[in-house]
Amino acid sequence: MAREIFNRTEEKYIITKGQYRAMLDEFKKYMVPDEYSTDHRFHQVMNIYYDTEDNNLIRTSVTKPVYKEKIRLRSYGIPKRDSMVFLELKKKYHGIVNKRRTLMKLEEAYDFLNTDEMPDIKDYMNTQVLRELKYSIAHYDIMPKVCLCYERIALIGIENKDLRITFDRNIIARREELGLEYGVFGERVIPEDEMIMEIKYTDRMPLWLIALLREHSLEKTSFSKYGTEYMNFIKYGIKEKRIYA
Repeated sequence: MAREIFNRTEEKYIITKGQYRAMLDEFKKYMVPDEYSTDHRFHQVMNIYYDTEDNNLIRTSVTKPVYKEKIRLRSYGIPKRDSMVFLELKKKYHGIVNKRRTLMKLEEAYDFLNTDEMPDIKDYMNTQVLRELKYSIAHYDIMPKVCLCYERIALIGIENKDLRITFDRNIIARREELGLEYGVFGERVIPEDEMIMEIKYTDRMPLWLIALLREHSLEKTSFSKYGTEYMNFIKYGIKEKRIYA
């Protein structure tokens, strides 16, 4: 069963594709790919972020408050209406991330998000998470705002299963045709040669990883994919879409 509750520290780094290739052999000594990243192959991750009509959640988030939260719908690969997806509530308080999610069929998730009515509970759903999501959906009166997609490789620690590192490339987004089933197209969020490396752990970062970060002179950043997309949107507006996949 997929993990549904997460409490951890998350650190992000902006790296180049060249830096990723230079570090990959070192990562392979200590980590293995997760179930979506077989043979260290990138896989497609797709998200719809939900927000208030006036974008209050992301406007608050980019000011770096002590507490913030996001609501998103996520699939691995391009889903069909009856495909399983994750509906997630992600909160961050004093640097600690709490992510709670439940499996749903895509059409069930759309109905729940659009009507705020609890679905008929299935054995693959997390009822408690659904109740929490129902409260947030009603409290914020959310609507779909942006579809954000990227290619990812995720690694898990061999000895420390709580250590997880993800590498995201080709991050693109759109604010029209907001359905996961419509596929991957939109505008680039970051330059083509850049990637986002995210380190996630529950206790402390291992010494080998600290040494690797120092060796490559990498410093953590407060980067947010949705936040960066929003700032691009404020600055440039919606452009003509370009298809990348």
